[in-house]
Amino acid sequence: MTGYILLEGGAEFGGLMSEPDCRAIELAGGPDALISIIPTAAAPDNNHQRAGRNGLNWFKSLSAQRLEVLPLIDQASANDPEIVARLSQSRLIYMLGGFTGYLGQVLTNSASWQAMLKAYEAGTVIAGSSAGAMVLCQYYYDPGSAKVVQGLGLVPNACVLPHHNTFGKGWAKLMTVNLPDAVLIGIDERTGMLDDGDAGRKIGWHVYGEGSVTIYRNGEPTIYKAGESFNDDFITL
Repeated sequence: MTGYILLEGGAEFGGLMSEPDCRAIELAGGPDALISIIPTAAAPDNNHQRAGRNGLNWFKSLSAQRLEVLPLIDQASANDPEIVARLSQSRLIYMLGGFTGYLGQVLTNSASWQAMLKAYEAGTVIAGSSAGAMVLCQYYYDPGSAKVVQGLGLVPNACVLPHHNTFGKGWAKLMTVNLPDAVLIGIDERTGMLDDGDAGRKIGWHVYGEGSVTIYRNGEPTIYKAGESFNDDFITL
């Protein structure tokens, strides 16, 4: 039984983000489920400890009882057996935002990512905000290099445009040109989408939070507001 995927658009610790995150905690097994926070994307500017503490405080405010920030900050730690073991035991794995390209490079072909995949296949919720959501898709746009990069592929044929209600919407035209056959997923800040919809996992999605999710196919947008559900496997026929 596979787990669930939670994609969030950024500005994640506050507002109505309690809605998707509480639902993720519920799907993970409740307040006593082990939650692992991954601050990798905040490591390049030495911000990972502060970001990790923010994550801890947020999930504590949602009544989560078993929390940890894993010191997964580079390629060496991504292959650390102790970190791999903790990921294997986690029921909700939450990747913070920051430097997208760095996060993708650290996790690609790592023992930590393999452990996360196995945990997901066993029912764990895999969540990411902004950069954390971007790398989970088959493709992501790396602002640092201004290039489209192969992501981790958990969400096929897709590319997340985070912070869609601020600057992310501006990437849509460029990504439509660079990824003409992919589905673009624009996610507003303080908004999340979780595959707990009626149609089943990885097909039925529900929008939580304050904003909307915009799905682009061939440059054409379809908007789903908070509280709405939609069915999509992101495969373009």
